[in-house]
Amino acid sequence: MPKPAIAALAALALLAGAPAAAQTWPASRITIVCAFAPGGFADTMARVVAQGLSERLHQSVVVENRGGAGGNIAAGLVAHAAADGTTILATTTAIAINETLMKSKQYAAKDLRTVAMVASSPETLSIHPSNPANDLPAFIKSMSGKTINFASAGIGTGSHIEAEYFFKFLAKVPVQHIPFQGGAPAVNAMLANQVDLLAGTLAGSIAGQLQAGKLKGLGVAADKRNASVPNVPTYAEQGFPDFTASSWVGLFVPAATDAKILAALNDAINETMKGEDIQRKLTALGFDPIVAAQAEADRMFNDEVAKWGKMVQALSLSIN
Repeated sequence: MPKPAIAALAALALLAGAPAAAQTWPASRITIVCAFAPGGFADTMARVVAQGLSERLHQSVVVENRGGAGGNIAAGLVAHAAADGTTILATTTAIAINETLMKSKQYAAKDLRTVAMVASSPETLSIHPSNPANDLPAFIKSMSGKTINFASAGIGTGSHIEAEYFFKFLAKVPVQHIPFQGGAPAVNAMLANQVDLLAGTLAGSIAGQLQAGKLKGLGVAADKRNASVPNVPTYAEQGFPDFTASSWVGLFVPAATDAKILAALNDAINETMKGEDIQRKLTALGFDPIVAAQAEADRMFNDEVAKWGKMVQALSLSIN
């Protein structure tokens, strides 16, 4: 039997006994609402997922970019959309951070269910290669008696929160955050040696700068070294255990979506993420591909909400 036919039969079997809405799913086009602009981490992964869903579910899947308000505009739209599995949110760690950081938003995390977590990349700290320090302890020692000026892509980003929390509560040294309007200007400031340190997500431009020797990595906030920059040690290796932080992309639907539709979406997305070509390309860029069952993805998201909430509260951060 041809593979498409087998896939169709599997989907029918999965939805057997489900409510009427689930039995005919997906009867219409699926829209992935991306919470950020075209070309970024979330948009790239949304388009990978869209192609995979279209091929496996035999239905048109489009990506609609609805950026703004740190991802809250798109999240609010999907949270209040029809719970029929045809409107999916693609967003980042921002949604976990915003649950505590943002006081005024038109939704709450409980209004959404996690479909899948698809990829993550660790937060990292890097310096100009002219700096003699080669690891975090050496850098911290060299800055003794000084306030460390660190750059990030903006206030309330994961990179900002992770770095400020790390230095203030784990390393216990004073820091001053220098926010930029986006990751590229922050990287450029570090390349020009205008700040002491750069806090940013490894994947994309930072991984490339480290690989080219234009930046020097001090540490990755992960439980293991990243394959794209294997010479950069983890925080744990340098005396700061049990602390990890990453930027990730997750897919979400309205909370009332039928469980069998959730399972079917999760299966199709996981099959997409298992592709060898996708795995190889993401790994080379500094991403860690994720394949997790829907219940595990849900648990991961809830853990992230709690983790980032702890850091936001400790730093007394709030955006109205």
